[in-house]
Amino acid sequence: MRPLRLARIAAEAEGLRLRHRARRAAIRAALAIIATAFLIGAVTFVHIAAWFWLRLSLEGQQVALTLAAADLVLAVLLGLLATRATPSQIEVEALAVRQRAVEGVTSAITWSTLAVQLLRIVGRLVSRSRSS
Repeated sequence: MRPLRLARIAAEAEGLRLRHRARRAAIRAALAIIATAFLIGAVTFVHIAAWFWLRLSLEGQQVALTLAAADLVLAVLLGLLATRATPSQIEVEALAVRQRAVEGVTSAITWSTLAVQLLRIVGRLVSRSRSS
């Protein structure tokens, strides 16, 4: 009964870990999409700034360059947040629980296998001693 319980615990811990890992991946993807949007915005404003610079001398491009710089800073910050997402404490603990449960199942199965082999040997010895 214990190996089945440990296997169930391991499966539940793995399920929890995978759900949190999927949630983290979704958040990273959303942040990457937002960072890409800001990067496109930064490139757009760089083009607008160049257009103002060519069109209106030096006054118009300063506004566009300021907006482009702000978009670029936001894109970099969001990009860094997307790459820094680490496993949460719940994911780490769930992985540890799963590993302990799998180790428990393995040791329980090993002991039960040894017990069965020992019973077979004892059974053979008893049957040989009766037949002699």
